[in-house]
Amino acid sequence: MQRNRRERGEGQFGCLVGIVVLLIACVIAYKMIPVKVKAADLRDTVVDEAKSAGQHSDAVMMQNILRKADELELPLTEDNIEIQRQSGYVRVEVEYTVPVEFPGYTYQWSFHHKTENPIF
Repeated sequence: MQRNRRERGEGQFGCLVGIVVLLIACVIAYKMIPVKVKAADLRDTVVDEAKSAGQHSDAVMMQNILRKADELELPLTEDNIEIQRQSGYVRVEVEYTVPVEFPGYTYQWSFHHKTENPIF
């Protein structure tokens, strides 16, 4: 008794589709993971600057954040940073968009970091 090829599970089309999906996922990860790591590093800097608000002026805090963004090659300007001091606490907000380029498409990935800390 001879079996049909389909019944034995020997189709290569499913394997080919799986490999293509895996390659697409790898390309997406290759492009997006470094951006996410850089954004997390900038967020840590924003939090650290807010914690040291009692020792630094707003201008020094802004320059430190901009310096870190420039080091990480993130598109951040003074217009994207808002620092407010009110009744014993400081609030720092940073908002920016990073273009992530894929073949045939550019994804605009928006980030918003906000932190509030008491001033000591």
